[in-house]
Amino acid sequence: MCGCGQERLWGAGEAVGENRWFSYDIVAEDPTTHARAGVLHTPHGDIPTPIFMPVGTKSTVKGLLPETLERMGTKILLNNLYHLSQRPGADLVERMGGVHRFMRWGGPILTDSGGFQVFSHEEFFKLSNKGVKFRAVDYDGRWQEWTPEQNMEIAQKLGADIVMQLDQCVGYPATRAKVARSVELSSMWADRCYAAHTRKDQALFGIVQGGMHLDLRVRSIQHLEDAGDFPGYGIGGYSVGEDHDTMFESLEPLCAEHMPKHKPRYLMGVGNPTTLVRGVAAGVDMFDCVLPTRTARTGTAFSNEGRINLKNARFREDDRPLDEACGCPACSGGFSRAYIHHLVRQKEMLGSILISEHNIYYLLDLMRRAREAIIAGTYGDFVSSWMDSPAANDW
Repeated sequence: MCGCGQERLWGAGEAVGENRWFSYDIVAEDPTTHARAGVLHTPHGDIPTPIFMPVGTKSTVKGLLPETLERMGTKILLNNLYHLSQRPGADLVERMGGVHRFMRWGGPILTDSGGFQVFSHEEFFKLSNKGVKFRAVDYDGRWQEWTPEQNMEIAQKLGADIVMQLDQCVGYPATRAKVARSVELSSMWADRCYAAHTRKDQALFGIVQGGMHLDLRVRSIQHLEDAGDFPGYGIGGYSVGEDHDTMFESLEPLCAEHMPKHKPRYLMGVGNPTTLVRGVAAGVDMFDCVLPTRTARTGTAFSNEGRINLKNARFREDDRPLDEACGCPACSGGFSRAYIHHLVRQKEMLGSILISEHNIYYLLDLMRRAREAIIAGTYGDFVSSWMDSPAANDW
């Protein structure tokens, strides 16, 4: 019998009382690193941290059903405000019942502000204290204008559990003056986003900017704390061209010494396994990135051997799973490297789907094991073991 009319939404967590919405409980802190394990409470369920958030840019994680994501242990998904505002539009999503009902996902959802997408086309935007004017070059090419207030209107129509302030993200390298201006604009826009945001069943996170300059990042977080009681903070402006060691030079002291302890910290756009391991040690709680699915579409899988490219001829007769220690649908389902090599070489969509399932599960499981180590008080050993293993050769 067909169940097409049923209202089943995948990934739904246990509801908590309104008085606990967006509170963050720290349940353990590692004694030798800055890592912590916590629980973020939302209207659509609890989020255990540290956590990786698979990215469903246009309300879909490419090639994967919500049911599959639930089975793999996904606790929260990310959607992209910019792309949904362009197609199908926030008004339509609102009429369809919001992003949860639209994509059949009943668990927590986070939408970013869309600022990164806008500012990635540097020749096609104009900044002012009022907001940003930009051309939607990946859609119809029309000039559009966003103020912080309009950005919040879109976010509230989409209806995710967590939304992000409008901010300006600059690439690396950039002059200090350019980075300082982005902090100034992002701070002003944070004030206006905070004033414009009114949904009680939705959390607005502020975003810390400042590039690789710790003093500018401290200035940014101090302004956000003065602006209002944000229930959490994004850390933007990393993974924009710098190497990993350069990132951690400012990220670790930012988290360890300057960010509020009892608020979740979300490192935006980072999804490399080793960066996640090091990020957790620095005190980061939440991560997202398109990397696991984007690399899957090129035939690349994460593994305990490091990254492996399934296009390579050496996998033609390899009967092993992608990773023998992995419990993802691809590995536990018995699909061999030889078979996936064949799919990738023949450009069959199942190849990308199987590797996407594997890569996402790999990061979800990595964060699950990290959480267990933090609770056990052994995360320092976990990091050392990881960095000494072939798995750390993942970029």
